[in-house]
Amino acid sequence: MPPSSPSMASTLRAYALPLILFAFAMLYQLLLIPNYFPPSHYDVLKIDTYSPVDKVRDSYHTLQSNWNSSPQVPDTCQFLKIQYAYELLTNPSWKRDYDLFGIDDQLHILENASKNCAGKRISELDLPLLDVPPPSGPIDHSHKVITALDFQSIFPVTKPWLIQLYSSGSKRCAQFSESWNKIASLLHPFANTGMVELGEVQLAVYLADKRSTGKPYFRNGIPYLLAIPPGCRDVKCFSRFDGELTVDKVTNWFATTVLALPQINYYSKESLVPKLFGKSSHHKVKVIFFTKSGERAAPFIRQAAKDYWDYASFAFILWREEESSYWMGAFGVESAPAVVFLKDPGVKPVVHHGSVDNSFFLKMMENNKQQELPQLRSVTSMELGCDPHGYSRAGYDTIIWYCAIAVGRPGLALNKMRETMCRVKETLSKPNEADASSDNQTLAPAVEVIKRKRLTFAWLDGEKQKDFCRFYLGPASEQTCGQHTGVDDIPQLFIIRYLRNSSAMDTKTQEKPTWKSLLMKDLEGEHDQAGQFVARYKGASDISEISQWIASIIKDGDTRELPFFTLRTPALVPDDKDPGWSRTAQKVPLENLKQRIQGVVRGLLVYQEDPRIGPFLLLGALISMGSIWFRRNQAQTSESNPQSQPSSEEPSQDERNQRPRDGLRRRQTKDSTKNQHPSMTDSEPKGAYQIPLSDSESE
Repeated sequence: MPPSSPSMASTLRAYALPLILFAFAMLYQLLLIPNYFPPSHYDVLKIDTYSPVDKVRDSYHTLQSNWNSSPQVPDTCQFLKIQYAYELLTNPSWKRDYDLFGIDDQLHILENASKNCAGKRISELDLPLLDVPPPSGPIDHSHKVITALDFQSIFPVTKPWLIQLYSSGSKRCAQFSESWNKIASLLHPFANTGMVELGEVQLAVYLADKRSTGKPYFRNGIPYLLAIPPGCRDVKCFSRFDGELTVDKVTNWFATTVLALPQINYYSKESLVPKLFGKSSHHKVKVIFFTKSGERAAPFIRQAAKDYWDYASFAFILWREEESSYWMGAFGVESAPAVVFLKDPGVKPVVHHGSVDNSFFLKMMENNKQQELPQLRSVTSMELGCDPHGYSRAGYDTIIWYCAIAVGRPGLALNKMRETMCRVKETLSKPNEADASSDNQTLAPAVEVIKRKRLTFAWLDGEKQKDFCRFYLGPASEQTCGQHTGVDDIPQLFIIRYLRNSSAMDTKTQEKPTWKSLLMKDLEGEHDQAGQFVARYKGASDISEISQWIASIIKDGDTRELPFFTLRTPALVPDDKDPGWSRTAQKVPLENLKQRIQGVVRGLLVYQEDPRIGPFLLLGALISMGSIWFRRNQAQTSESNPQSQPSSEEPSQDERNQRPRDGLRRRQTKDSTKNQHPSMTDSEPKGAYQIPLSDSESE
């Protein structure tokens, strides 16, 4: 019987894909394309595209004479479109920008006038619609204007470039001129800035965005900003700004994507302590900016945050008048703008009221980057002179020097000990006060060694540097070193007397053969280059008592022969080498993840204006429909001719039994043919088979 015809539902399901493609093709061609390609101003004047100015004037005068001679009242809105097109296309600068790049940044004037034209006559309109700028233009040209000849010379420069593309006849560019000056001044120490006028057609076309058809354009109009990173020699590595043209957003974009500078967060009164003080390293100075504007940090502040990352943590606070009493009591800040440097616990903050520039702020950072009582770390041990390898602040010729260290787990108890040691250091650093505080001048030895830089005060994180801490404190380190164990934390004070190994000094100055030098270097690495004698303080946390104890230790150390260790001192645990923002910047060069995604989306959106998409969709619909029709027709043909199909019936029992016998017979015949004598020419005829024997015959 002939096959039944398929139902309408099954047919629609089979042809769903070509129908969807066809619907999208019609939607794109009939609705989207007309919106992307509206009538141009040349079409309004009924002349060819890119017609010269003379032809524009002739067409306008022709339309005007037709209105005057016509008995009907002309449409006011239509007149506005013609008037706008005439004024735009008769200005050489505006016409150039419109013809080459499609720039029409005064279109909002026409839209506003069209909304208010209802019920008005032509004589009541305020003409002309557009204000022609002066010939010289209101744009500040004090910045470097780049020409096509100058462009090649900017590539060898190591600094990045920020380039503005502008038009001398654009009002938006004139309004942006003041903001551009501020941006250039903020980026001056870190980047070069330049301007390209659209009259440099070849260079402007090269720097502009490109549509899918290859025509240049500016996605957000002009002024248009782009950045050229150092070493970039191709347009593919340019970074283009796609945001609001404000000083804050432009500088933040450039500092983040091109300069790879860290962000500095804003904190509130409630979040400052847990998020800044609680998460930043204890050895870092806290640099806090108070501002009223709420703008992001200037590039020079972010550069300082990057350069001084190992010394300081930075924060911004938005100043509110209702919180002024709180900040006055906490840090002594009276008003904004202000900068605060917070150092050791109990030490008075350093406060500067007023704005700061790059040079002034760098001087402040250099003067306040260290705490009054610096932390002993792997990167500061040599600088502080608390190093068993023979480094001293007093110089390499110094034989004996000292290091007083307050050690404990981070917390209130250690903060109190650090505050006490700051007072001790202050007492011993002022000779007049030290002499007056003791009748017998018992503090004189300590005062003298501080003058000669033979005594250093520091503090140690006993939780992180547990091996180093236990090495010096021994059995008394349970409540001071390592992780918290539930017992009370008790910080301790000890002083190390370093005695330089003179024999090691001699071996360094003598010349030795290469193999002996290598051997000596290995031996020196096994032991410290300076002998150490450790004294632990066991008294009360009294400034005067601690000062007396330190002075007595120094007096004994300078006058008596004391034993010293010769074992290898445990190494200090190193700090993090790279901050988190540095690793992120290496993984995502010049752009963060959000900006990269936005760039991909913008690149795809460019193709939605491509007039070739509609025909491509229609072609895909036709090819898909043809292939589906061919497959369905082939399937129906095979169903209508079942005799041509191979039999699908199962073989009988005799046929299944016969198949193994035929296979066995073929193998036997093959083996017998191999083993037969060459004189034997008889072979089994083709198609022969052996008749199976019955049971009686087999017996």
